[in-house]
Amino acid sequence: MRSITPQDAAIIEVAGGVDTHSDTHTAAVIDQVGRVLGTEQFPADTAGYAALLDWMRSFGQLVGVGVEGTGAYGAGLARLLHRQEVLVIEVDRPDRKTRRFQGKSDPIDAVQAAKTALAGERTGVPKQRDGRIEALRNLRVARRSAVDQRADAQRRIKTLIVTAPDDLRERLRSLGVKDLITTCANLRPDRTGAASPATAVKIALRSPARRHQQLTAEIADLDELLEPLVAAINPGLVAANGVGTDVAGQLLVTTGDNHDRLRSEAAFAMLCGAAPIPASSGKTNRHRLNRGGDRQANKALYRVVICRLRWDPRTRAYMERRTKDGLSKKEIIRCLKRYVARELYQLITTPNDLELAA
Repeated sequence: MRSITPQDAAIIEVAGGVDTHSDTHTAAVIDQVGRVLGTEQFPADTAGYAALLDWMRSFGQLVGVGVEGTGAYGAGLARLLHRQEVLVIEVDRPDRKTRRFQGKSDPIDAVQAAKTALAGERTGVPKQRDGRIEALRNLRVARRSAVDQRADAQRRIKTLIVTAPDDLRERLRSLGVKDLITTCANLRPDRTGAASPATAVKIALRSPARRHQQLTAEIADLDELLEPLVAAINPGLVAANGVGTDVAGQLLVTTGDNHDRLRSEAAFAMLCGAAPIPASSGKTNRHRLNRGGDRQANKALYRVVICRLRWDPRTRAYMERRTKDGLSKKEIIRCLKRYVARELYQLITTPNDLELAA
């Protein structure tokens, strides 16, 4: 689409939209009434980000930029716009109905992102990715990957034991996890007999067992980095009842460095999927389960609730009282997650002494 440069670009206000991809970003600029002033494609690198911003500013005063995928392909562009003090608005992709009527292309998506940002529909404030919580997120990604792979290795060992020869199966099936991993890792099968099923299964058991040990050491090494980092970011959150390093780290990552983007504890509960959704109609007044939000944050709240149900007298008393009211255990846990979200939101958004000193 050919760019239409305004006659007096200095006095008009414009909004931008960007459809992000791994190699290129497609940008669009519209005026305050939604007219398309131009679309252009730029490379997804530092020079391309700067050229994109200069191109948008050439049309007038840039009041904001709607960007798709600020947490993925648009992360670099969002960082540059934030440093240049440009308002960045995270927009969702167009819904199916809009795409069915308008079609699908990068310029169309960029124009739609600009219009969505201008209208303020389906928008949010993106996370800032240049602080300690971004470092925390990266370390947690590595740890979670190691935990998942370790669990997979353990499952495969137990699966191999089911079909192993009788003498080996009887030897291994009654062992605990720690002894099982050690025993399998110390097996010394004769590699020249790999064609034999009895020897092959020993080789197969030894491989994931040693991988399990390596991953355990890797997780312990990452924990040594994570524990002081989380405690330095928000010591009050880590010290809360039922909250440890893992739960606190997940909630901090979900919230982001700029926790002021969450305007209320209700918004935080919605982000964590702990806020019931209204489902009323006519004479029916009810709420339904919220299946949206960050499911890992929802899981973190669930772990806090389960811990408090076991150790906290007030939570146990609440469970007993609500059970007498006729609520099921699942319904009570949902209520407790909402209360926990309210409590932890206050801890997350309260500046600690280290932040004040900085």
